[in-house]
Amino acid sequence: MQATVKWTDGRQFVAESGSGHSVVIDGPPDHGGRNTGPRPMEMLLMGMGACTAFDVMEILEKSRAPVSDCVAHIEAERADAVPAVFTRIHVHFTVSGNGLKEKQVQRAVELSADKYCSASIMLAQGGVEISHSFSIVDA
Repeated sequence: MQATVKWTDGRQFVAESGSGHSVVIDGPPDHGGRNTGPRPMEMLLMGMGACTAFDVMEILEKSRAPVSDCVAHIEAERADAVPAVFTRIHVHFTVSGNGLKEKQVQRAVELSADKYCSASIMLAQGGVEISHSFSIVDA
């Protein structure tokens, strides 16, 4: 896996993944940015959220759960001192479908958290307190 991050100006960068996808990353104006894209730490948080949501959906689909929507809401706290690392992250999944079983969704969330999500497991091993919850919406 590889990526390239190229500075454009101010605090704006264009990051390109090895698979050829690009995203603009920028900082706030008070730090020389123009607020044209997410901050680097927001990208890290979004990546972790996408990683675990990817797992949850894959597990639910493999178990033939009737999922129509899945949204991961992520809240994080950071240290007050530099480096302002994440200290706590909570992921709440809102999973929608017709007749979803609570045990299926719970199992998918737990498997992602404990076994499959490389991003959240890596952050947890680095000392970040990570928690998960879910709710089911009958579609």
